[in-house]
Amino acid sequence: MGFFKAFRGNHPETIGGDISQNSAPPPGPPPSHGLAAQEYHHTPPPGPPPEYLPPPGPPPLRKASDEPPPYHDWTVIPDTALLPPPPSIGHDASPGGNANRSDADLAHEWCRTHPLIRPHQPAVVHCDSVSNGNIELIQPREFRGSLSKLGLGCWKGSTVPGGRDACLLGSLPCYFAFSDSPLVTAMKKVIYFEVKVLSYGRGREGDASSIALGWSALPYPTWRMPGWERGSLAVHGDDGRRYVNDTWGGKDFTSTIQAGQTVGLGMEFSIPDTPPDYGSSPAQTPGIKVDVFFTRDGIKESGWSLHEERDSRNDLGVGGLEGQFDLYAAVGLFGGVEFEVNFNRTRWLWKPS
Repeated sequence: MGFFKAFRGNHPETIGGDISQNSAPPPGPPPSHGLAAQEYHHTPPPGPPPEYLPPPGPPPLRKASDEPPPYHDWTVIPDTALLPPPPSIGHDASPGGNANRSDADLAHEWCRTHPLIRPHQPAVVHCDSVSNGNIELIQPREFRGSLSKLGLGCWKGSTVPGGRDACLLGSLPCYFAFSDSPLVTAMKKVIYFEVKVLSYGRGREGDASSIALGWSALPYPTWRMPGWERGSLAVHGDDGRRYVNDTWGGKDFTSTIQAGQTVGLGMEFSIPDTPPDYGSSPAQTPGIKVDVFFTRDGIKESGWSLHEERDSRNDLGVGGLEGQFDLYAAVGLFGGVEFEVNFNRTRWLWKPS
């Protein structure tokens, strides 16, 4: 306590002094008062304000990004007429199919081990034979029936009731990739043949009969109907559906083919109408435009574009049919069928334009 008292006694102005008597402000305004008054009471310069003049030269160009986005009326329904048609929906099975799963598995494995044959330069005699319709039909070992030649390019055949699937193939390709491609000739190429169904026969109760006409690259498993395996397409008479490398149930296309009718199937190869899109890959841009058409009793009934939009999940592609491989006529049969096949254009009901 004595120390503390001594300390206070030595510094009475800070420790023990009377603060109220030692902190009175000096008289008069603070030093900055006069300067602040001068700043807040500024007198404008004499005369009118200077006239505003725009900068010399034209105004800068406005960019599209400077414009506000156009108003979109969501109540207006867009016009879809110019959009491509949606992909056709395929079926899981055909109501008239009679093939079993083991045949399909065997065919898939066979195709895997037998790749498509690369085209080669045809001989002149072969080109002449095709131009004249002088094409024969090759009987596979699965064929059960008879086949005879009626004339140049005209064949008549029949199969036994209850017969299993068999595919007759032309002896020569109707389309030679080396000499018929529009990329080589700069011209359109059309291939076509006709089939007349004379009668359908039934064997045991429940056994059906039908015919299919199509096109195929080789080799092809001849115990399978055309259109079921790679490199082939066909229209089947029992369900009227079209098949393109489709081992399932095909796609709706036309009505069934009846006895007494003459039907034909053609393919047209041409240069695309529009140039390719250079932003797309070569795999997305077909080099040849391919259209398939179907006739009934001499009248072109319907068709489709080979490069139509496809279902990415179920469609297996059109490899082998795009004009890079030779293509052969294919006639599929099962059950009892009596028929005629005609490659001779002078006997066709359909007359090319």
